[in-house]
Amino acid sequence: MSGLDGIGNTPLVALERGDSPGEVWVKLEAANPTGSYKDRMALAMIEAAERDGRLRPGQTVVEYTGGSTGSSLAFVCAVKGYPLRIVSSDAFAAEKIRTMRAFGANVELIHSPDGITPELIPAMIARAAEIAAETGAFWTDQFHNTDMTDGYRRMGEEIIEQIKTVDAFCGYVGTAGAFLGATRAMRAHQKDLRRVAVEPAESAVLSGHAAGTHHIEGGGIGYWPPQLKETDLDEVIAVSDSEAFETARQAARRHGIFIGPSTGANLAAAEKIAARGQKVVTVQVDSGLKYLSGSLYA
Repeated sequence: MSGLDGIGNTPLVALERGDSPGEVWVKLEAANPTGSYKDRMALAMIEAAERDGRLRPGQTVVEYTGGSTGSSLAFVCAVKGYPLRIVSSDAFAAEKIRTMRAFGANVELIHSPDGITPELIPAMIARAAEIAAETGAFWTDQFHNTDMTDGYRRMGEEIIEQIKTVDAFCGYVGTAGAFLGATRAMRAHQKDLRRVAVEPAESAVLSGHAAGTHHIEGGGIGYWPPQLKETDLDEVIAVSDSEAFETARQAARRHGIFIGPSTGANLAAAEKIAARGQKVVTVQVDSGLKYLSGSLYA
């Protein structure tokens, strides 16, 4: 047994919303070992690479990440004995960087004083690719890695087991792995499920607008995620930085759910869907404990 056995089987709870129409259900993924649903995809990517021989015993792993993927990979690699090199940025929460290092990862930061800009993610990707080419490290390459998407299918299956029927699922899109994995699993049981992608209003690329700078970590990468196709979603809801942050704060005070900005965006979008009289499921991406040093809970 190890910490890996604690991944998955997280609670699903309904929010108390008084006389408001519809229902909002939240999958509490902060119950995973590192406090994020990224534990699911990190384990899936590493174990798939072990099975097919892409990852050899003791080989170094490399990845670019805004934080939670890095924390989850550091956790999985620590348990399995793989050295890990991470390319991240000071645009992301300090708690995430410290967590990666706590699990033993070697973390390289790209300076980005203006936050999550359209140039940041491509720069991180380029540096990770450079490290992989120079050192022979195994690059998990999360945006193109289909094992990542498969890692989230179980989350969707858990939701169906817990709630049976639902009108819609909404999720903040970064790699789109959680969105694709969950909705594909749920649609296998319920063909009419409405799939709603959530993105930052300041960088609403999925909505057809230009990329921009925003502060909702975990998504809004500035371009269409490689694995996501237009046929994979039915609707896009854009949420502003300010709305995501305020919704996150209210979630703690009203519902006792401690969350970060991306979950704030999820809940803001879920409320819009529920206002139509629909039953919607969304996800607590990670814990608010990852954001205590920033402006969210200052």
